[in-house]
Amino acid sequence: MNPLLDRLQPYPFERLRQLFSGITPNPEYRPISLGIGEPRHPTPPFIKQALVESLDGLASYPATAGDLALREACARWLGARYDIAVDAATQVLPVNGSREALFSFAQAVLDPSRDPVVVCPNPFYQIYEGAALLGGATPFYAPSDPARNFAVDWDSVPEAVWQRTQLAFVCSPGNPTGAVMPLSEWEKLFALSDRHGFIIASDECYSEIYFGDEAPLGGLEAAARLGRTDFRRMLAFTSLSKRSNVPGMRSGFVAGDASLVKRFLLYRTYHGSAMPPPVQKASIAAWGDEAHVAANRALYREKFARVTPLLAPVLDVRLPDAAFYLWAGVPGDDAAFARELYAQYNVTVLPGSYLAREAQGRNPGAGRVRMALVAATEECVEAAERIVQFTRNFKK
Repeated sequence: MNPLLDRLQPYPFERLRQLFSGITPNPEYRPISLGIGEPRHPTPPFIKQALVESLDGLASYPATAGDLALREACARWLGARYDIAVDAATQVLPVNGSREALFSFAQAVLDPSRDPVVVCPNPFYQIYEGAALLGGATPFYAPSDPARNFAVDWDSVPEAVWQRTQLAFVCSPGNPTGAVMPLSEWEKLFALSDRHGFIIASDECYSEIYFGDEAPLGGLEAAARLGRTDFRRMLAFTSLSKRSNVPGMRSGFVAGDASLVKRFLLYRTYHGSAMPPPVQKASIAAWGDEAHVAANRALYREKFARVTPLLAPVLDVRLPDAAFYLWAGVPGDDAAFARELYAQYNVTVLPGSYLAREAQGRNPGAGRVRMALVAATEECVEAAERIVQFTRNFKK
């Protein structure tokens, strides 16, 4: 077996199962889970119809590069959403969801013979760490700064680390913090990439869930604004899962530097990760429609508008820039808080320390919990009311 497998850490949800082991939650309350970030709004009927109408495509092997029609649909969406121009033939590649692509991209670009480093935010989506470890790299965890709405502190990364860095993961809007990187931060990261030659992988799967009037800035959009229209050393990763409520369809795409797309396509040809034809057809339909995305965003806005004011008097919590998580400061130990909340009120939240690593002397997720507001509005409100009751009596 690959010895690098032994370097992998337990996934947060496995740690949560261990935390709850032996606990029988209070039967007076129905279970409500805010622990897993799985979209639970209904899939739009027109997407399901497009999938069903394309089942004849199962009789053919799909091309790894995907149909040109799908890549053109993705390119049109990028143009409309970010006001950028990409070549559908050379700068766009369909993938089976952003998770699969983020992991496999690291395997394609890392050179383990050069003692590489992968920089990722802290707290973070654990796929970044796993991708780095199985690629033979050492992760470096750049902490989020609560004073700047949990923006990543790129300045905390030592120069000696940047010199060894081959890949930097960016998550904007962030999981779990919801922070969006401003143009000034992108400019800083691009300058570092130019100086040290590392590649940027920008995870943007939450880009369409936001609460203000202005949509979050994307990485390719930031590059274009700064005159980097070739998107050198950068790929953006996005997905239909959150945008269109189709997590089971496993559909997304990457876009950016044509030379990276070309090499990634070569890797994927051997990896065997072509998107099934019916999924491609349904994806074309989804990327071409914005009405369902606006309706989905409105549902999240209503939930956050009702839940956040309920929790604010008892927890350190505020409306995030984007995404569907509340990153809440809690009294005392975050794992103890989550365990007792589950036992007493049958509400599941994820301890923030499970989503981060101790680095530079601290775990930036400690003392916080992640709440995924993915359930129906009334269910989320009921969960918030229980959390308020629990917090007022919680022993630190």
